[in-house]
Amino acid sequence: MKTSLVAALAGNPNSGKTTAFNAFTGAHQHVGNYPGITVERKEGPVTLADGETLHLIDLPGVYSLSAYTQEETVARQVLASERPDVVIDILNAGALERNLYLAIQLLELGIPLVLGLNMMDEARDHGVIIDMARLSERLGVPVRPAVARTGYGLPELLRAAVDEARKREGQPWKPLNISYGPDLDPVLTSIQRRVEEARLLADVYPPRWVALKFLEQDREIIAQAREQAPQLCAEFEAQVKEVAAHLHATLNTSPEGVIADYRYGAISSILRDGVLVRQEDRHARRALSDRMDKVLTHGLLGPLIMLLILYLIYQVTFTLGEWPMELVTAFFGFLRDLAENSMSDGVLKSMVISGIIDGVGGVMSFVPLIMIMFLLIAILEDSGYMARMAYMLDRIFRVFGLHGASVMPFIVGGGIAGGCAVPGVLAARTLRSPREKLATLLTVPFMACGAKLPVFILFAGVFFPAHQAMVIFGLTLTGWIVAMLCARLLRSTVIRGPATPFVMELPPYRFPTLQGLCIHTLERTWEYFKKAWTVILAVSIVFWAAMTYPRLPDATLADFAARQTAVEALYSAPEQAAALAEAKADLAHEQATLALRHTIAGRVGLALEPLTQAAGFDWRTDIALIGGFAAKEVIVATMGTAYSLGEIDAEGENPQLAERIRDDHRWNPATALALLVFVLLYAPCLVTLVAIRHETGSWRWPLFSLIFNTLVAYTMAVIVRHAAAFLL
Repeated sequence: MKTSLVAALAGNPNSGKTTAFNAFTGAHQHVGNYPGITVERKEGPVTLADGETLHLIDLPGVYSLSAYTQEETVARQVLASERPDVVIDILNAGALERNLYLAIQLLELGIPLVLGLNMMDEARDHGVIIDMARLSERLGVPVRPAVARTGYGLPELLRAAVDEARKREGQPWKPLNISYGPDLDPVLTSIQRRVEEARLLADVYPPRWVALKFLEQDREIIAQAREQAPQLCAEFEAQVKEVAAHLHATLNTSPEGVIADYRYGAISSILRDGVLVRQEDRHARRALSDRMDKVLTHGLLGPLIMLLILYLIYQVTFTLGEWPMELVTAFFGFLRDLAENSMSDGVLKSMVISGIIDGVGGVMSFVPLIMIMFLLIAILEDSGYMARMAYMLDRIFRVFGLHGASVMPFIVGGGIAGGCAVPGVLAARTLRSPREKLATLLTVPFMACGAKLPVFILFAGVFFPAHQAMVIFGLTLTGWIVAMLCARLLRSTVIRGPATPFVMELPPYRFPTLQGLCIHTLERTWEYFKKAWTVILAVSIVFWAAMTYPRLPDATLADFAARQTAVEALYSAPEQAAALAEAKADLAHEQATLALRHTIAGRVGLALEPLTQAAGFDWRTDIALIGGFAAKEVIVATMGTAYSLGEIDAEGENPQLAERIRDDHRWNPATALALLVFVLLYAPCLVTLVAIRHETGSWRWPLFSLIFNTLVAYTMAVIVRHAAAFLL
């Protein structure tokens, strides 16, 4: 007997599957990607009360196993290739008919199955009564009630899963057979028999399931079958083509449509057979979600409330985050002083102070603010309000040539500042239209992702301290507006094509659980923290080296030494001590600036300065923006290093980066706004470009995004700088 069973957790989006998985695994879950596929894979161990262990795999949320999306393809590949001992299907008890569609497909696959009817409290509030025993009897699988957000029923659900896995251990899968009517059943039986005889994909899928996939014209399964038996598959496809023509001529439908109708018919007959009962006063009940939606998705009030909520997110973030951010800043200031006083002068000291502490420390100081923002975003997601935002924005998106489903990639990518363009790009794979998907991929990077937040927070705090929330709120709206305008431009030129309709499910409003909020917030914060001490640390050290080497020639260093000797001789009297200190500081500043300009990075920045001066950027800023091509967080880190190496304080103090920028006469509010707009809009980071490459299958579109976004950003920055200089 196996000591540890493997279970897969399945379910529709918004069924509470993620909440259940978090409750099952807690902090022990592992997050990664499926090999070769940019779909997130979560798994983790679960220990039952009696010591039984279970390894849980969280499948992507899907509505079916029809492989219309990459998530659906991944889900069934895991089931077929990894063959878990049992599948726990989490269903929304209040939408049982729709959620059972996936359960029926899992039963047709034959895998051991346990149903967890989640949100039973909401179902009861809506007047829904479900006979669990009758449903279990009709489907032939264990059924357990649950409320994942409170933990109710989850131990019993796990116990049922383990018992079912043990009972079916060593037995072959037992697929469910459903009749699909007089038109399809003969063809289905014929293909199934010949699949069995040829043992076509016999080690992976049941024969009847393979036959169904031919009728559904599933490209992936057909392609796999062709590799094994091309001639046989050609005959199957001819049969399917014949029956499809017959159905189109007689019923104006397709085999896929008939199959879906019969599946829903089977579900309906099960539910009518004493399984689903609704209270008599159901028509008098109005669900809380429906009443709230009358206000929150109202044509006029809805968008206004949405804008107010977004603004409050930033206001709350800055109000609550000011004190902890000062603590983190003070901590890195302490580390800097410690390194300054304890390390001897030299290359190592320069790297530690300028490359690591001033570089990475500048990014880490914003962790408290970003953590608060992640928490507030998690509340919007878990409460169900994020889906309402997508619903309201659909009407606007269609005007600009985007699909309503593009809203979620935008939001995930930073539509509410704090997201990330990479998962935003990956979320676009749910769009079935290649043109709308491409338009979404190319415009998601305009959003105010979390990597850009350190720059926004830094410059908003320096130049607009009384209006930080308004500035970042304005930048967020700017990202949306530019993205939609560019989408309209692209959809009218390089990626023309018709629009497709938008259908989405609005989940009921729910109170987020403390555990779920903590897990979501800590996961995202940890990813930010990990990136700061890996990618950003590495890039910071590379840029420190580029801003340190080559050194000034010996002749130049000797000249500065001679000038210092001359200054000391000129101000040798005791009463001239203050003047001596100031003269030496000016000389040191001149040497540090000249040394930085002489380095590789300095020379590149100086070469770009004539081009970027129109936007108000000097060579130091150009160096930082080049670093931002690797990762946007590096902008602050590189600026911290550049100012640390190139500025010498007259009184020997070590001011923070914000103070250095505030005291730099080259910066003003107009230039700061231009930089903020440029950082918001310019080229996606390297990881995002790789994600776009993976989704499009070509480097053509990532390169297009790199050039197009940077040109848009530069144009906007120049306009903003001159307009702000005129108005401010």
